[in-house]
Amino acid sequence: MLVDTHAHLYLDRFDEDRDAVIQRAYDAGVEVIVLPAIDPPSIQQAVDLSEQYDGLYAMTALHPSETKDATDADFDAVRAWCDDPSIVAVGESGLDYYWDRSFDDRQQAFFRRHIRLAMEVDLPLIVHNREATQDILRILREEREAAPHPERMRGILHCFVDPPEVAEQARDLGFYVGIGGIATFSNSDVDTYLPDIPIEQIVVETDSPYLAPEPNRGDRNEPAYVRHVADVVARAKDLPIREVERITTENAFDIYGLKAH
Repeated sequence: MLVDTHAHLYLDRFDEDRDAVIQRAYDAGVEVIVLPAIDPPSIQQAVDLSEQYDGLYAMTALHPSETKDATDADFDAVRAWCDDPSIVAVGESGLDYYWDRSFDDRQQAFFRRHIRLAMEVDLPLIVHNREATQDILRILREEREAAPHPERMRGILHCFVDPPEVAEQARDLGFYVGIGGIATFSNSDVDTYLPDIPIEQIVVETDSPYLAPEPNRGDRNEPAYVRHVADVVARAKDLPIREVERITTENAFDIYGLKAH
């Protein structure tokens, strides 16, 4: 089996065939799919899907791009959802410096609030990072040093594209790295980094509907395609695909606190 550790199945791009998408995932051996939130409405949508389908789980958070106009009430909603049994992580939070640098301070402030919340409620933190690696690592270190329970810091650096030395720093902070469709792209260096990242630190993801892997690049992504990502990891690590399935699934179950059915 495989776990898609990051898929936005509640988005309207799946409204017409969501049942079929989820069935294709099951048929491909993807038995667990974790749904990151981006704003308060999406938390509700993710929880609703988790209650409707076997093997789906949800997160609670404000995506960094949403923090430009986010309010304290929005964050209060994020916090309130942490007690729901469908919620297995705080995410996705983080920093995105690609689209708009006009509210970096707000992004960083909300990121810190999410970090503190995750440690407070003892849930993993799923981190969105786009062109902000050094600030991500710096803020994580600062928050861990100041935390009353630093041992609770853990999570996944989602959509990981950085060199192995960044993965090593992430590992020291308690984080797995989420490898997705970018690893299959011919213009990406991720596959060349994989041999130097321990398989025990890797989880696989799709980020559906975005970033579909080869040979589906350019199409709508879906959880069944996470198998292409696992194949790339297997080739890069020179491991049998069954071993990659086993280890990445164990890693995902560990970080999300899941149990086998």
